Amino acid sequence: MRQRDLGRGLRVSAVGLGTMGMTMAYGQSDDARSIATIQRAYETGVTLFDTAEMYNASVPGSNERLLGRAVRGFRDEVTLATKFGYDIDADQTAAPVLDSRPERIRAVVDNSLRYLGTDRIDVLYQHRVDPDVPIEEVAGAVAELAAEGKVLHFGLSEASPGIIRRAHAVHPVTVLQSEYSMFEREVEAVLPTIRELGIGLVAYAPLGRGFLTETVKPSKEYEVDDMRRFDPRWQPENFERNVAAVRELRHIAQLAGVSLPQLALAWVLHEGSDIVPVFGTRTPERIDENAAAVDAAIAPELLERVRELLPDGAFDSRYTDGHMPTSVNVWS
Repeated sequence: MRQRDLGRGLRVSAVGLGTMGMTMAYGQSDDARSIATIQRAYETGVTLFDTAEMYNASVPGSNERLLGRAVRGFRDEVTLATKFGYDIDADQTAAPVLDSRPERIRAVVDNSLRYLGTDRIDVLYQHRVDPDVPIEEVAGAVAELAAEGKVLHFGLSEASPGIIRRAHAVHPVTVLQSEYSMFEREVEAVLPTIRELGIGLVAYAPLGRGFLTETVKPSKEYEVDDMRRFDPRWQPENFERNVAAVRELRHIAQLAGVSLPQLALAWVLHEGSDIVPVFGTRTPERIDENAAAVDAAIAPELLERVRELLPDGAFDSRYTDGHMPTSVNVWS
């Protein structure tokens, strides 16, 4: 698979695999099948794998353990990215509690190293900016961990240009992870800043949380622990408008000779050589289809038609009232 450079010497496959859905947010899953999916991704050339402490707060470390088991035979050939930033011991029936205090960061890293079964974390993200902890303190804590060899690259997630600059001034930020797809465009306002600073973008949810696939259905048809039951874009009226847009996107994909997911991934890839989309799937069968998007040759005018169809992305926001629903804790 083709490789891409994401700043400060981080070179990874042009697409990556996110593992969140293997333990939370998308209903029931099967560990054996999830491990087979991760291993199939590696076989196709995927080298970037994304996890987090928060991906199933009711069973701390479960997602990282799953990923660690899956990559045990080829750990040194891949890039493992994980995240800190939440107090997973807090009441999870309420809104998720942020915690990026330096002592918490160190504890999370030690746990993640153990769960993943590795001696270093290739990319360590702050999962969400903590307004109660100055970003300079966060970057300083990561710098100490980097000096100890426990962390190789520092990343931020869903951070503003000002926060990125302040963090970068203390310890170089290699990557920003934010949601980006044909359906979600907010991060485009941040792209000039990270490009100025030589920071790469890891785009999560490039398939619109499943809306840009062949299996989308109304919110009420998803399991009670599936975040799409609450996502505003799946609710009545918004859902119908977004389905109509997807129908047009599917037509564009047919003209390009690719599947809708391949079009969605190719569109993100086309937005810059410093962008790597990280898709999520729990089935090995989807890996080959998604990985093939890297080599998809799609006419520029067809990609431009996407912006003409959805100049501002999908209908409605990605979170209820602008915030994550508490019932699914965290979405990325």
